[in-house]
Amino acid sequence: MNIVVLAGGTSTERVVSISSGTGICKALRQKGHHAVLIDIFCGIADYDSAEPFPAAYSVEEAAAYMSSFNEQIDEMKKTRRSFFGPHVLELCEKADIVFLGLHGANGEDGRVQAAFDLMGIRYTGTGYLSSAMAMDKGVTKQMFRMHKVPTPGGVAMVKNECEKNLDKLGMHFPVVVKTCCGGSSVGVYIAKNQQEYEEALQNAYSYEDEVVIEEYIKGREFSVAVVDGKAYPVIEIQPLSEFYDYVSKYKAGATIETCPADLSPELTRKMQDYAEAGYKALGMEGYARLDFMMREDGAIFCLEANTLPGMTPTSLIPQEAAVLGMDYPTLCDELIRISLKKYDRSSEPKS
Repeated sequence: MNIVVLAGGTSTERVVSISSGTGICKALRQKGHHAVLIDIFCGIADYDSAEPFPAAYSVEEAAAYMSSFNEQIDEMKKTRRSFFGPHVLELCEKADIVFLGLHGANGEDGRVQAAFDLMGIRYTGTGYLSSAMAMDKGVTKQMFRMHKVPTPGGVAMVKNECEKNLDKLGMHFPVVVKTCCGGSSVGVYIAKNQQEYEEALQNAYSYEDEVVIEEYIKGREFSVAVVDGKAYPVIEIQPLSEFYDYVSKYKAGATIETCPADLSPELTRKMQDYAEAGYKALGMEGYARLDFMMREDGAIFCLEANTLPGMTPTSLIPQEAAVLGMDYPTLCDELIRISLKKYDRSSEPKS
């Protein structure tokens, strides 16, 4: 297949996205596909319309080209009207499918998916509406509650209605303060007292104008991939720091990840059931990853859903797939196969 792997972009997770996209593109080429790695925002410099998907291609060179823009993104955003870089849409229209290796805003929030739907461009992962709901942690929490998926208590607050008195929110310390639409734990803080709470609010609001204040759940952390509606094995995440922050997620040796998790069959099945229910509650298609906390008493809480989770060879979903006997290139191939199913359904005649 002719495949565009879209990565990069303008979010706080740009560097992680380039890493995911590089791994995905290498894996797909290993499987025999004509895959090319493209920065959705910076585009492609040497575009050959006669041979847009060349047989001879250096993924590493493409990744280096994308990374060369990292320090310039903020300035580029000030002078650009279009989010899509040079030749990006032209190339995506020629592809059999676009593998979305994007993370964070303008990639994981449904905007790109909506544009591609209007243009008839096929892509991996879920659609624009479920992407938008999952990106907003406040909306996600509401959908989980409506569908009986257990989630920590909490509220969303816009900046001009910020409440600094936790008693008025019916909450008490410690609490988690996090940006409503952030990712990779950027803009996430644990506040144990009033001073930390007010500092956390100030820091979180520096990223965006809406934050979520959430009950702090002390216990073990887990993640579960759901692919085509079915849960993969549970993986446990044990950060060596206080919580699973950006450094813990992406610094080698900063966490201990165990898959399958050391849980009883009953707790494993319960968490997988909640993952599938959360996936369904948000109307997802294709694949996603849902994150959980489990208290010492065994109570399980779903924190959030990730519609375009990390996809480097050592990311969580590839580790879960490995337990099922699926190597990384095969997983990337499988996610394409699963994602194409929604286009097969859309072409079926209406009864």
